[in-house]
Amino acid sequence: MTWLNGRLEALTGDITTFHADAIVNAANSTLLGGGGVDGAIHRAGGPDIMAECRKIRNISYPRGLPTGEAVITGAGRLPCKYVIHTVGPVWKGGMRGEESLLAAAYRNALEKAAEVGAHTLAYPAISTGVYGYPADKAAKVVWKVLSARLHHHNLPEKIYLLFYSVNNLSTFLDNMPQPDVT
Repeated sequence: MTWLNGRLEALTGDITTFHADAIVNAANSTLLGGGGVDGAIHRAGGPDIMAECRKIRNISYPRGLPTGEAVITGAGRLPCKYVIHTVGPVWKGGMRGEESLLAAAYRNALEKAAEVGAHTLAYPAISTGVYGYPADKAAKVVWKVLSARLHHHNLPEKIYLLFYSVNNLSTFLDNMPQPDVT
């Protein structure tokens, strides 16, 4: 399904095999891999990503990457040029700034993609896995951030929302505006 004149598309797939200029990693603050998307990206990308993440930690974020922030590394063995690592919020009921932190994670990843001239960018569903952010609420935040960006900026030219399962995609689509008719 597509929105915004085809610039935003939602589909299922494996982000570690997706061909885009950049992919987003739903990282934890350590930047050193973990479970879910984060672990899969580190395993598939190989040791080069880990080495760059360690360097970022040592130089810029010794206490870990703050929630909502984003950093960029090369992609190692992945079929993209860059991995943008961002930390989404852990859901704690919605009264602790989770919405603004999730918006910041998506927005800061967009900024990093634009900085390196990425024409295509693929996102996983940040924070909706083990971090517990309700997918229906996340969809509304994602739509607000991405539609604002695409209305006012040329890069990235195309954004993919990539879901690992049809169920996750369906939940997300149920809470997005009607797709463009093509």
